[in-house]
Amino acid sequence: MSRPPEAPAPGAASPSVPGAPPDSAAASGPAAAAVPVAPATPAVPPAPSPPFASADYAEPGSAAYRRITFALFLAGFTTFSLLYSVQPLLPLFAAEFHVGAATSALSLSLATGFLAFAILCAGALSESMDRRRLMFASMAMAAVLNLIASVVPSWHAMLIARALEGLVLGGVPAVAMAYLAEEIHPRGLGRAMGQYVGGTAFGGMMGRVGVSLLSDAFGWRPALFVVSVIGVLAAIGFWFLLPPSRHFVRRSGVKLSEHVAAWRGHLTHSSLPLLFAMGFLMMGMFVAVYNYAGFRLMKPPFSLSQSAIGLIFCAYLFGIVASTMAGGLSDRFGRAPALLSGIALAIAGVLLSLLTWLPAVILGIVLLTIGFFVAHSVSSAWVGALGGRSKGHAASLYLLAYYIGSSTLGAMGGWFWDHSGWGALVGYALALLAIAAATAWTLRTRQPVLAD
Repeated sequence: MSRPPEAPAPGAASPSVPGAPPDSAAASGPAAAAVPVAPATPAVPPAPSPPFASADYAEPGSAAYRRITFALFLAGFTTFSLLYSVQPLLPLFAAEFHVGAATSALSLSLATGFLAFAILCAGALSESMDRRRLMFASMAMAAVLNLIASVVPSWHAMLIARALEGLVLGGVPAVAMAYLAEEIHPRGLGRAMGQYVGGTAFGGMMGRVGVSLLSDAFGWRPALFVVSVIGVLAAIGFWFLLPPSRHFVRRSGVKLSEHVAAWRGHLTHSSLPLLFAMGFLMMGMFVAVYNYAGFRLMKPPFSLSQSAIGLIFCAYLFGIVASTMAGGLSDRFGRAPALLSGIALAIAGVLLSLLTWLPAVILGIVLLTIGFFVAHSVSSAWVGALGGRSKGHAASLYLLAYYIGSSTLGAMGGWFWDHSGWGALVGYALALLAIAAATAWTLRTRQPVLAD
């Protein structure tokens, strides 16, 4: 396959769209070629401040690039470590509060459900307020609410705290994706997005593994408390590391109708709705399997302890590596083929989980994790590339679908587990993956265009 033409300079007009599938008229562009589109009437940027030089984008290898990617790594880490810290505790919640498996999952699905709609509001807010402040406030408040959830005495009070936590966390995911798309040089966007997604993978792993180990030693309440304190420290580190936006143009006095018009434009786009569907399906499948894997592994023939189950979630380490490599994979083979490869790995992993041999089940969880994070990283970068001037709105719609998938499709997995066991849950996950594969194939045959 011939190499695509060199990406134009940031802000310059582009005759072809990065990210077109290999079969389309345009060559498949790298994830890194997500050229931010300048507003029709660009504002004069503020005076340069270190570590940026002039009005340049942060290029790979620069101090600015390292600071931004590490700060956003911390943001992803905090979001997912707080959000998913309760997932390995679902069997303990079911036992302590005398609720079923599907009901115990409300501690997660309520948080992700409120997060989904909060992201939509945060995406709109991010067009008119400082993105760095918004992300920091979201991280800090979420950590405090997670701390409250660790000490409240009743099940319903805990659910309220978790729902509010999801609500305030909405300021991180959509804004982070938009910030990267605006501030990172096109040549390094795919890698930067992969590192951010890698932060979410690391946070998801540490939230699950750390809480599992601590809960075995001290109980689940101290375990959640410790994760919350780490979240506060990560938020402080984020604040001092992340440079202020250089290419964001604040849109004051924006009317609701303008936000609605931007969302409508993305929803009628030729390719973006398919990417939103991809996030919905892949996240729903992933959470459904992870939610109830712990219940299965605690039962014979495995009969694992809470700590042992937590250690199996070290599979997230492979997700971190996969996220950072996904950009290079899409650079070389195109975004749609990279997406399909991630789905194929996830299918293989889900099928392996049917076996009763523990090493095969662990390998299945590893493959599922790699496949999911490849698909998510590629989809995230693709949304950023096609978002046009309203990148925050595009990112918020993608993540709205992503977290609705978590809260609805993930929770539905509990019905299959409660009524028919693991085999039924695997069939459900495979059905979602089949639809995701059809969606990715459709994306492969389309010519993506930048949103207005």
